[in-house]
Amino acid sequence: MAKAIVIVESPTKVKTINKILGSKFKVVSSMGHLVDLPKSTLGVDIDNDFKPKLIVVRSKQKMLTKIKKDSKSAKEIYIATDPDREGEAIGWNLVEHIGEGKKVYRVTFQEITKDAVLKAFDNVREFDAQKVEAQIARRILDRIVGYKISPLLWKKVGSRLSAGRVQSVALRVIVERERSIQAFVPKEYWHIAVDLKKKEYDDIVEATLEKIDDKKAELHNESETNEIVKYLEGQEYKVSKISKREVKRKPSPPLITSTMQQEAFNKLRFNSNRTMMIAQQLYEGIDLGNGETIGLITYMRTDSVNLSAEAVEKCRNFIKEKYGDTYLPDKPNKYKSKKSAQEAHEAIRPGDVKLTPESIAKYLDKDQFKLYQLIYNKFISCQMVPAVYEYKKMEIEAGKCSFGASGSTLKFDGYLTVDREAKEEEKKIDFSHFVKNDVLEAMETKPTQHFTKPPPRFSDASLVKALEEDGIGRPSTYASIISTLVLRNYIVRDRGYLTPTELGMLICDLLVEYFSKVMDVGFTAEMEEKLDLIEEGKLSYPDLLAKFYDNFKDELTYAEENIVKTENFIDRECPECGKQLQIKWGRRGKFISCSGFPDCKHAEPFTLGVPCPEEGCEGELIMRRSRRGSFYGCTNYPKCTYVSKELPGEGKEEDSDESKADKPSAS
Repeated sequence: MAKAIVIVESPTKVKTINKILGSKFKVVSSMGHLVDLPKSTLGVDIDNDFKPKLIVVRSKQKMLTKIKKDSKSAKEIYIATDPDREGEAIGWNLVEHIGEGKKVYRVTFQEITKDAVLKAFDNVREFDAQKVEAQIARRILDRIVGYKISPLLWKKVGSRLSAGRVQSVALRVIVERERSIQAFVPKEYWHIAVDLKKKEYDDIVEATLEKIDDKKAELHNESETNEIVKYLEGQEYKVSKISKREVKRKPSPPLITSTMQQEAFNKLRFNSNRTMMIAQQLYEGIDLGNGETIGLITYMRTDSVNLSAEAVEKCRNFIKEKYGDTYLPDKPNKYKSKKSAQEAHEAIRPGDVKLTPESIAKYLDKDQFKLYQLIYNKFISCQMVPAVYEYKKMEIEAGKCSFGASGSTLKFDGYLTVDREAKEEEKKIDFSHFVKNDVLEAMETKPTQHFTKPPPRFSDASLVKALEEDGIGRPSTYASIISTLVLRNYIVRDRGYLTPTELGMLICDLLVEYFSKVMDVGFTAEMEEKLDLIEEGKLSYPDLLAKFYDNFKDELTYAEENIVKTENFIDRECPECGKQLQIKWGRRGKFISCSGFPDCKHAEPFTLGVPCPEEGCEGELIMRRSRRGSFYGCTNYPKCTYVSKELPGEGKEEDSDESKADKPSAS
């Protein structure tokens, strides 16, 4: 009897799903898109309702031939690509190539576990045409912007540069942050703290100046501060009020793609790409030593905090069994997703709560364990009761000045018994021997000078948060946006933080000037909402694309006619042909090229005018890039293998954990 064919995206899933389904099925992988827009041309018939010209990807032709051969005798084909828009489109595009005369079913599951996969095959469905149309619209939008603007950058700025509908807006967000840092002027301000004690006790309490004449204390300079310090010398410090209140801190929702990337950076120092790669491994399956490969987490590309009733019930039973009734709320905790979230999806959670991180640690590598533990703990804690703190405050009067001393004590850990790092917020202060009207002795008055700080540069985590808040991109795009900007040398990672390069700022300024609509954050967010409307069947994709293109083509025409080609000539002649040399831009940054290109192909690195400090080397330093970031290397490489994160003579900053891990190599 001919086996039914099951098509998944990733080859890693094949073995796992084949074991679950048994001998009646043959599972094969499409290795992602087999049918897509061509690379060499736009591939969109703009004059024919933006019809895409889909072709078999050249590198995947053998793969498609094999799937056709496997499917030839099968009467049933199950398309089990990923449960998002892109997965829907990948499967849909395969149907006309392999599904003729056969029954084709769409199968989706949020986790690769036996129960979830078997349940999905018992509940097959038709393809969601509206979801496919939404993905096609996104693909065409991105293609039009990228394939129309990028060639313009090649002509006017430098070769192998690129623009993207979402990527370029993300670049603008980073550049604008950098400009605000550069323009920032620090402002001086002062704080005053006083160490106080009760005569018969040794305990010292530090109180902070909060008000002067019942108004918020604002000290702008040393002179103002000294006046208050002098005033306080003759004042009596008297306790005016002691209060305490109970504060409940609720657990945070289970993780979604964006919050997983944020938490992984903040707690594990994983960048977005690293996080998504490890999450993919956990989702597709891990061999737990008994010959069985099982998916440990649900699908990791999601913007929904929704949880299935079954998953919640199993989680609550686990909490009751392991931690007791006091840690279990009367009703399940519910969390609300943002408006645009796809509620059919679930949050990222473990597939089986009984597979605790500790119980399977020996089957995971170090990074897999850390990320699984993060996902697992967030899921368990999200269904637990709040933590309870007792917050205490003592208010002290000293003439016209009011001081405050406060602290908190954890009374009941609640969900913190699982989500441990939040315990660090506890700040114990013992007020038990103080009462109202106590007169306190001032031991030391401590004025301190401060300056306002500029906004911080974006990390992967904070950029993802900003993009999500602004409605730019979707869960599946965040990591690729950042990696593309790094690859194009528009931004660099420095100690885990993102800084725009000179090239990145140049490209951003040019795009903002000539493509104001495409580069507008609000417009980009609006397009995401309209893509959602296509999926909901409330908007047709040709209408969306036609309206977009009407405005875009006008900006494109104006840019083609008005952008002045960047030509930075230098006072040197080409050693090969004698024509003047000029500075050009490429994907790796600046370089020096002959103005006679392409007839003369002479090129040389753009040096920084700094001699290599390696003894006996006569080379100069240039900025190089690797997948781990930027560094300085010698023009005489590989003869001279000198590398450094900083130029000679620059002050060395303490390396962060990430920078130590990402030390550049000579290659």
